[in-house]
Amino acid sequence: MSQHAPATARARRADLAAGGAVLALVLAAVAGCLWWNPGRQLGPGSFAGVGPLFGEWPVLGTFLPHVGPGTPAAVLVAAAVVVQGPALADRLPWRAALTCAYGGAVAWTLSLALIDGWDVGVAGRLTSGAEYLHEVPGVTDVGAALRSFVRRIPDHQPDSWTTHVAGHPPGALLVFVGLDRIGLGGGAAAAVVCVLAGALTAVAVPVALAALGHPGSARAALPFLVLLPGAVWMGVSADALFAGVTATGIALLALGTTGRVAWSLVGGLLLGFGIFLSYGLVLTGVIALAVVAVGRNARALGAAVLGAFAVVAVFAAAGFWWLDGYHAVVVRYYQGIAAQRPYGYWVWANLACLALATGPVVGPGLRRAVADRRTAPAGVVAVVAAATTAVLAADLSGMSKAEVERIWLPFAVWLVAAAALLPAATRRGWLVAQAATALAVNHLVLTNW
Repeated sequence: MSQHAPATARARRADLAAGGAVLALVLAAVAGCLWWNPGRQLGPGSFAGVGPLFGEWPVLGTFLPHVGPGTPAAVLVAAAVVVQGPALADRLPWRAALTCAYGGAVAWTLSLALIDGWDVGVAGRLTSGAEYLHEVPGVTDVGAALRSFVRRIPDHQPDSWTTHVAGHPPGALLVFVGLDRIGLGGGAAAAVVCVLAGALTAVAVPVALAALGHPGSARAALPFLVLLPGAVWMGVSADALFAGVTATGIALLALGTTGRVAWSLVGGLLLGFGIFLSYGLVLTGVIALAVVAVGRNARALGAAVLGAFAVVAVFAAAGFWWLDGYHAVVVRYYQGIAAQRPYGYWVWANLACLALATGPVVGPGLRRAVADRRTAPAGVVAVVAAATTAVLAADLSGMSKAEVERIWLPFAVWLVAAAALLPAATRRGWLVAQAATALAVNHLVLTNW
């Protein structure tokens, strides 16, 4: 027996224990919901319907599975990635591997969405009265909409923005207005754009890792980013778009640190636009700084900052100041269901929601990032640590109570990068666990996104 065998066996047992801890956290959140809200006397919205997830049980509030046209497709995609994914990620030329990963992520996301059928699972997701598309027909003058945007954020006004528009900066609304203007209006087109954008995360995260000098880790992470359980909410929510934009921005910044500084400028433009998609995405700056710290290129940082500030300046000149919007959204946040959601529960139950989006692999991945931080690839450890910091900041702020399985997707994809630290011999087993998590959630819960 090799002298390293006992240590390897101990490490694998520790990985299993870490995965078990993730499961225990989810079960504790479910139990905590039942204990905190017996008889649902505070209303389902206070505890997100299927605590801790935001959704409903499929049949009259009962715990029964449902299937749809996406069920066999999702199972087949999962099986293909589990069986062939790791080998293809290692063997294919880099660009071919990225192309396969992107196609796999699109197929996985769409197949999961289609478990609920085309109308409910895809085309109708973004058409409710609370969504962005509801406001698109009313935006006939973009300049006027931007100038009046902050005033219309608080609720209980005749012209208050609908929930999602009020809760985000105007960039998100402008994306859907833009799609409408070029002939891609309606729920189906918007949904497909969100899915295609969200799947970019399966390319952007590995590209960033490779640019930071860890091509082996980038390839190891590919199958896990394809089978991301968070794809349940990527298909379909606008947060998939947000995740794709910001992940691509960070990837371009990472490429810029290799000497191609122009990429950093474009990355800065995307990251700057990111904070006008969602206020919380200002925290992606922590991940961006981690990338620059590993890449050690001050010129890349300068170019990215220039790009980001250019976006801020354009919005300011058009009549929207980000800080004014943020202060107004805090008011709107506590005018709604957030005032009824107990911080004492959600401050830790949020992490259970995140765990369902990242999958159980986040447990051993984070364990390895901490235990092996001196020997593990520096770039992987840095982005995982930065994403963890961003999540904790968002969580403690109290501005994210429930629904974070969707809202934190831009951070979740970077946490999943920690899967690259797992030994090759165990990766297929963890991929099975990842796929099983997504399939279970989407078949047992009617998610709202």
